[in-house]
Amino acid sequence: MKYIDFRSDTVTLPTDEMRAAMAAAECGDDVYEDDPTTNRLEELAAQMLGKEKAMFTSSGTMGNQLGIMGQTRKGDEIIVSADAHIFTSEAGATALLSGANMCTLHFENTIPNAQQIEAAIRSENVHHPDTTLICLENALANGMVVPVETMAEIYAVAQKHGIKVHLDGARVFNAATALGVPVTELTKYCDTVTACLSKGLCAPVGAVLAGSAEFIKAARRYRKILGGGMRQTGVLAAAGIISLEKMTKRLQEDHDNAKYLAKKLNEVPYLHVNEDAVQVNIVFCDIDKPAEQVKAMAGKLREKGIKIGGYDNGKTRFVTNNDITREHIDLLVKEIQNCF
Repeated sequence: MKYIDFRSDTVTLPTDEMRAAMAAAECGDDVYEDDPTTNRLEELAAQMLGKEKAMFTSSGTMGNQLGIMGQTRKGDEIIVSADAHIFTSEAGATALLSGANMCTLHFENTIPNAQQIEAAIRSENVHHPDTTLICLENALANGMVVPVETMAEIYAVAQKHGIKVHLDGARVFNAATALGVPVTELTKYCDTVTACLSKGLCAPVGAVLAGSAEFIKAARRYRKILGGGMRQTGVLAAAGIISLEKMTKRLQEDHDNAKYLAKKLNEVPYLHVNEDAVQVNIVFCDIDKPAEQVKAMAGKLREKGIKIGGYDNGKTRFVTNNDITREHIDLLVKEIQNCF
């Protein structure tokens, strides 16, 4: 059975153009830095993200952890949202790999606040760790985006205190699309940035990490330590090039479909979506039915050929992507109603 998959934008399949490019990719050895297709991807990523250099990584998590490893020392402290992927969903990697402490902040409506961040920066005191890095996220995992002005305010605070900023930009091209600005209007307010190619941009594998030439040189060594030297990566980079050149330009379609999905869900009396919070391709829905029925819904939908994410904290998440159409959305809403 071919499933309609709303679980995430990580489930996107590579396009036919990507598959052809992967088959024809010119390859070398990326550990020796002579894979021409990977080199082209990295040059393109650096240009698009407004940084001096970029490096291909196996995943966004690896990119984020390299960003932290390359800008902290053991015992340092990083400031991060309590809702950030780096804190909630990277398996404690920061503690294991960098030995860094996390100062987690709770922001109103999850949008980071420069004043809160500045207040959390440690004073110079023998009892305190050194605050050396602020980790931001844009777009946020809840489907909202951080305004350019907020990014600028936080970066100004960081520069004032001599602190670096890393941006988890897993969906940074979605954020830029939602805000109607070039992606460089966001990335100029960070020192390093990770951008995923394997989410809504449809590449089968990988992310890019960008920053200064000096930083990327150090990060390349850390990547090797983590086992991330992948040799003939041109096969994967070929798809990533198409992700950046073409798939970044179609993300508005996913956003429009997410808004359509939110509207259709809200037409059902026991389904509730905050449509104002649907700013990229992620929709969270409250279902006013007994919890055991809601938890059973995923299994019932799978039997109908539809995959959805789990039921967590009273909400069900749906994510639109390149493989989701309006017809799929109409079918999803119909089959949800058939579950109750």
